[in-house]
Amino acid sequence: MAMANTSPLARRLPLVGGYIRLMDGVSRGAAYVACALFIAGVAAICHMVFVRYALGMSTSWQTEFTIFSVTGAMLMGSAYVLMTGGHVAITLLPDLVGGIGRKLMLLLGSLVGLAFCAALAYGSWVYVAEAWHGQWTTGTVWNPPLWPALLPVALGATLLTLQYVAELLRGEEN
Repeated sequence: MAMANTSPLARRLPLVGGYIRLMDGVSRGAAYVACALFIAGVAAICHMVFVRYALGMSTSWQTEFTIFSVTGAMLMGSAYVLMTGGHVAITLLPDLVGGIGRKLMLLLGSLVGLAFCAALAYGSWVYVAEAWHGQWTTGTVWNPPLWPALLPVALGATLLTLQYVAELLRGEEN
């Protein structure tokens, strides 16, 4: 689904329109967080290269930090990608069917995506809570706590779930 200004449902129910606008704004904000995380990962890699090759010193935290930040960036930006229709979609069969069949196939795909993201969000929050309460660490040389690395998974999956709801409420504008 792609972002549209208004939907018939949003025009009839102002609360629905407000929810869609709120989620669009939150998704945009999360995209900025994703950009910052990606830039932080790139900066850490540049630091690692400088320290390792220019100064001849060993590095301990940069690789792990980069994995966490770039993965977090991908997850935090996922709701924005859904909102703007930037995801990869193969719509050969729905396009061939056309009409009501196409709409039903796209709706079914969105409902399956929503269910998957909701299950991922639930499981991710359980995992973050376990890491927090168990004081889990990564077990590496740097050995930071694990919950900050897991938090973007839970937040990103939650935002993606909520954006799926917004997209379903927005409907397809053609």
